[in-house]
Amino acid sequence: MQFDILTLFPEMFAGPFSESILKRAQERGLLQIRVHYLREWASGKHKITDDAPYGGGAGMVLKPEPIFLAVEELKTSTSEVILLTPQGQPLTQKLVEELAVREHLILIAGHYEGVDERVRTELVTREISIGDYVLTGGELPAMVLVDAISRLVDGVLGEEQSHLEDSHSMGLLEYPHYTRPAEFRGLNVPEILLSGDHGKIAQWRRKEALRRTFALRPDLLATAPLSAEDLKLLAQVREEEEKEN
Repeated sequence: MQFDILTLFPEMFAGPFSESILKRAQERGLLQIRVHYLREWASGKHKITDDAPYGGGAGMVLKPEPIFLAVEELKTSTSEVILLTPQGQPLTQKLVEELAVREHLILIAGHYEGVDERVRTELVTREISIGDYVLTGGELPAMVLVDAISRLVDGVLGEEQSHLEDSHSMGLLEYPHYTRPAEFRGLNVPEILLSGDHGKIAQWRRKEALRRTFALRPDLLATAPLSAEDLKLLAQVREEEEKEN
């Protein structure tokens, strides 16, 4: 899996990509993450990459020339060119799973008032937003996208199946987790988790995932792939919650 990131602030990526799981994945050759300084493709003595917008208005716009040159140099037959922008398609786990099977992603980190429209219409194959809010640039969204996708690349996580039960991966929020000690300040780990009965533990986890989703993100239940057993558990959850309230 190869990522090429175009940015005006390459040093922002040094920390996130040189620690923990992403660092190990790169060392093992599972990921290749290359961060490029966009000014390297700018022309002229001052390597200017932005200019005032035609028609007036506040802010500056990234010029098309350096972005076109950079993408044309980096692009291959398998590349997908992604613009990180608040106007883009909302990032979801389903979209992450779709992108995780790609071989090469070129990420354009927008900045200032955005990029020249010709970049969007002629170069970009997909626009992505990480939320309905505005950041100072596309660098943080690019980091989020790389991290989310990288977790799904074969071999990146220590436990190959660990991402399958993550929140949103199974259509629900994830069930609660506990570790040692079994009792902490009068708070006890649920007895079922200490029982060693894997069947009952699995059922408890599924029910608690449904409970958490019902409480925090009930909207997800409308699209989650629920089995007949799930619906029974969900009915129990609803009844228990009604009694408590």
